[in-house]
Amino acid sequence: MNKKERLVAAIEQGTVIDHIPAAKTYQVAQLLGLFDLKTPVTIGINYPSQKVGNKGIIKVSDKFFTDDEISRLSVVAPKVILNIIRDYEVVEKKTVETPAEIRGIVKCNNPKCITNNEPMQTYFHVVDNLLTCHYCEKEQDISKVELV
Repeated sequence: MNKKERLVAAIEQGTVIDHIPAAKTYQVAQLLGLFDLKTPVTIGINYPSQKVGNKGIIKVSDKFFTDDEISRLSVVAPKVILNIIRDYEVVEKKTVETPAEIRGIVKCNNPKCITNNEPMQTYFHVVDNLLTCHYCEKEQDISKVELV
């Protein structure tokens, strides 16, 4: 294959989310609300990757994500890299950082927790990949969470 040939078409400006574990690609798109966008979104899965085996890649034209939106990804794909594209060139690379608090993304795994019994947003404190529910103090591993 010609080195200049791309597996996925280039975008003029926007964000490329790379090194997504292939099985998590659609979850990443869902978390970022990409299915509701009106701009072009390209989603590719099962591309070969030395870092993660098979990877997913998402290209979002004309969209730049906030740090808050990016931190949401840490729950499902903590090692992804965001490439910020302007005039077909990568102008910045961002690595996903896990925030100290996660709100409204993850379900508490305690069935008696108030967040599972009342209409309220979940709220967790994050320390070393361990989530602690703010309300019931139940702990869960960040890699084994269920999304809201």
